[in-house]
Amino acid sequence: MKLFAPGVRRRRVPAAAAFLSVLLLTTAACGSGGTDATTAAGARPSAAPTGDPVADVRKVDSVAALLPADVREAGTLKIGSSVGAPPSAYFPNGSDKAPEGQDIDIADAVAKVLGIRLQRQDASFETILPALGSGKYDVGTGNFGVTAERLKTIDFVTYINDGQGFAVRTGNDTLGGKVTDLTQLCGLTVGTGAGTTFEVTLREQRTVCADAGRKPYDVKVYSENGAAVTALQQGRIDVIMSTINGLRHQASQPASRTTFLNEFHRLDVGFAFKKGSPLTKAFRAAVDELIENGTYAEILDKWGTGDSAIETSRINPPERR
Repeated sequence: MKLFAPGVRRRRVPAAAAFLSVLLLTTAACGSGGTDATTAAGARPSAAPTGDPVADVRKVDSVAALLPADVREAGTLKIGSSVGAPPSAYFPNGSDKAPEGQDIDIADAVAKVLGIRLQRQDASFETILPALGSGKYDVGTGNFGVTAERLKTIDFVTYINDGQGFAVRTGNDTLGGKVTDLTQLCGLTVGTGAGTTFEVTLREQRTVCADAGRKPYDVKVYSENGAAVTALQQGRIDVIMSTINGLRHQASQPASRTTFLNEFHRLDVGFAFKKGSPLTKAFRAAVDELIENGTYAEILDKWGTGDSAIETSRINPPERR
């Protein structure tokens, strides 16, 4: 995927810093699981990569002017943030310290462009979208994938392209290296995150095995990231369905003993707002400003997610098919 649109200013970016070994599974999206980023097999979370591409971001008056007057006057927005595992959002220094990750950096950079401060509240993934409608949060992050069902009640401003993928325990060749059809899962036990697009996909397609005259797959849902990884390592599940970037990151850590199989379905990922929110135009313009000035590329380079870059932000794009 091309990172920059023609004519866009390019900034030279540093190489991504190496991650330390970590056994966290991102169940974002997509969805990020819970607010406690637990580890598998007693491992400790990795330190965050070095570098702060957000530090030099400054307010852009023309973009900030797109915010409603009351928001500009207040200077703050409430953001519900689901913290699960790298590279999206996690606690490298413990849950009593500030979270870090790609989603955190992008949200903070957008806030700087808009000249506002984000009042971040860590929340479980499945609670954020309903809370937008009640006004508890003005905006939500958690690697939320844009789906047709969610678009009925939620507005999205996209900032990355992620999606659904599969991983197995290293050495397990039951699936032959790639999942292209859910009938390949028939007779297996699949682990995934609660309230995610993965769970929805697996539940909605649960009849495919019976239709093919085969034993159905079993779905095990986990609210904590480490629990799913541990279940995979111990053989209690055969395969994990989760985010592409999260599974790739996990597989890059030798101690995880997992192997990323393949991408299954790409999804746009975005900031989430209540339907009809007056904030979407300002957030889209802020994301586009970060893409144009090179900060966006630096953030993705930092977190090793450059393959998921978008060329421009969109409001409520149709679900990718």
